[in-house]
Amino acid sequence: MRKLIALGCLSYLVIGLAHVVGGSVMEQMLDKYDLSYDDGGQWMMNQFFGFLVGVLLSPYITSKIGKRGGVLVSLGLLTLGEAAYSLTPHSWGLMLFIALFAGFGFGMTESVIGAMVIDMAEENGKANAMTKLETFFGIGAFLMPTLAGILIRYDVWQLSFPILSALAGITFILWMTLSFGPIDDKIGYHARVRKEHAESKPTIAGAKGFFGYKASAIPFLLLSALFFLIYVGVEMSFSNYLPSIMIARSGMTEASAPSSLSLFWATMIVGRLFAGRLADRVGYFRYLLVAIAGACLVVVAMGAVLQLSGMMVLIALSGLFFSGVFGIALVFANGLLPGTTERTTSLLVACGGIGGAIFPKLTGWMMDSYGADRTVWILGALIVVMFIVLIAMLALGRRQQAEAATAS
Repeated sequence: MRKLIALGCLSYLVIGLAHVVGGSVMEQMLDKYDLSYDDGGQWMMNQFFGFLVGVLLSPYITSKIGKRGGVLVSLGLLTLGEAAYSLTPHSWGLMLFIALFAGFGFGMTESVIGAMVIDMAEENGKANAMTKLETFFGIGAFLMPTLAGILIRYDVWQLSFPILSALAGITFILWMTLSFGPIDDKIGYHARVRKEHAESKPTIAGAKGFFGYKASAIPFLLLSALFFLIYVGVEMSFSNYLPSIMIARSGMTEASAPSSLSLFWATMIVGRLFAGRLADRVGYFRYLLVAIAGACLVVVAMGAVLQLSGMMVLIALSGLFFSGVFGIALVFANGLLPGTTERTTSLLVACGGIGGAIFPKLTGWMMDSYGADRTVWILGALIVVMFIVLIAMLALGRRQQAEAATAS
């Protein structure tokens, strides 16, 4: 299991790099193709449409070729997609087409590996295992803007893509060649074995209902889906456009602006080092409430602050508050919907993918139409909405826990 988590961490490092490479070189891409922020948002949107398809198809693909096979397919597509980006073709339409395959690659990789870890980790170690993966995601998201800033300074920013392609290819080879000992059979199911295993596990439905969920679980599932849609959408909008926002609001140069994104992900990494243990100690309910409430205050305050030093402090705090939200919320939701780990993980990550596809596109339009100042206020308002959804979600979660305790 340790080897699986270690390779999962490397895979999430690559996913983190892939998630933010577009935002890190957004200004240079727009200059190269003479485009607007709205066009850049379309690039992000296409990438996350591919992400969504990859996540939704992951249960079907892994049922046919096994979990290891699914990871190999997804990492292979990510490697090829980033290699194609490396050519920076003259046609912007071709870049939009390539984005679908790159998004499919990192979307399916995230879904399959996340479900594997949640399903196979020990019950009292699931949150810690997921936050380890998310920590390496954050390391990747931190390193890419830093690397991009260096490459931009020397006017070789296009090298961001082949570097990422090479790392994805190395990870692909490791998944193809390494043995995980006793769990090799579990991550390489044939369809028949997989079906027999699923039938032997207890589920929350005897599967009448919506996608095999009991009717009483549907409201919680829908609120969880809405929460992930808003959260991932806001996080990806914030991170992808943060350098552009800093250029517009604080006067940072194009070469130094990615450092703001590096600061955001640096504090995300620090927060994730402790998020799993902290959530286990204080409880998932309280952790998520405090984290989202803090994020609300910080992003709203960012709309009122224009000084560079003040904005950098708020960016650092936003990374701390956002740090454990995704992983802890995913473990929390799966814990209240037992026996459906792969399906629930796929659905919630897919909803995050929808948010990641739509919100950056809308944010690009807002940057063009309303400017950076109003865009920050709108993002703050969306986090307030997310906090309201979370309160309703946690209230239903308590009811789910009570029903599960009564049933047991």
